[in-house]
Amino acid sequence: MQKFRITFILCFLLTQSFGQTRKSSLYIQGQYNKTLYDVTKGNNPWGMGLGLQLFFRQTSKFKPTIDLTADAYLEDDKVSRLNTDATAINDLGGMVNLFAGASYNPIKTVYLSFVAGPSFLGGETKLGIKPSLGFYFSPNQKFTGKVSYINVFNRDNKTKEDFGSICLSLGVRLY
Repeated sequence: MQKFRITFILCFLLTQSFGQTRKSSLYIQGQYNKTLYDVTKGNNPWGMGLGLQLFFRQTSKFKPTIDLTADAYLEDDKVSRLNTDATAINDLGGMVNLFAGASYNPIKTVYLSFVAGPSFLGGETKLGIKPSLGFYFSPNQKFTGKVSYINVFNRDNKTKEDFGSICLSLGVRLY
């Protein structure tokens, strides 16, 4: 039910932004994630996926942004990890992030962003953060690249260990 509410709110926000006179920019991005630390790092050393990033245009250098990504972790060493009480640790498999926050454009071709929100991974919902350094390949901002750090807090309930990765993405503006 919670995923339905979040999806409905996101659709409502996007619908409202489409009805207005281009006060936003939407980018679709392909991305690669390299796992830095995780309780089951051998089962998910890297992943790849797609993302959407929506920037709301403002006259200031600060812009609200929404970042929606979905990643699949395809490589697996086929080793079952167990807690000290012999219960299995949930494998990651995939991750969906729905983050919101702000970006700062110190110059026209570079931006810094910080977003946070729910991460859906391993059948659970956790809090995640994603600071990023992004750049545009041209002054018209049609193509973008981004380097991000993703941290999901308390990924494993028993050990309270976090999940962390570095994300490299390339994108193109849809509008």
